[in-house]
Amino acid sequence: MTADLPVEFADEQLHVRMGIEITRWDVQEMIGTMPVKGNRQPFGLLHGGANAVLAEQLGSLASAMHAAQFGSIAVGLELSCTHHRAARDGIVTGVARPIHLGRSTTTYEIVVTDEEGKRTCTARLTCLLRPKPPGA
Repeated sequence: MTADLPVEFADEQLHVRMGIEITRWDVQEMIGTMPVKGNRQPFGLLHGGANAVLAEQLGSLASAMHAAQFGSIAVGLELSCTHHRAARDGIVTGVARPIHLGRSTTTYEIVVTDEEGKRTCTARLTCLLRPKPPGA
């Protein structure tokens, strides 16, 4: 995933630091996992911001795949997260599915679950599709 990045940014990717791994690449269903360990808040629970990073990573990648068919790029416009329950250990899994796939915007719902399959977070990401900059 970092192969197309300018060399000066290759080692600065947040998803790498967070331990996010993409397990399914598809516009209709983007799936990824993230460890709780290393992504905790001071009380030992998964940080809510980590849920947001996972959600944005999955929704943005899926949006970018959709945008590519129009010669566009996707940029995040709005992200909202509802945290339903705490994740304490193991990994969480995020599944992004489209709500809207248009020519100028996309919206994805991202559901994050713990290892028991219990929903820990529901997020919604809207991306704006912009023309690809010259030389990109």
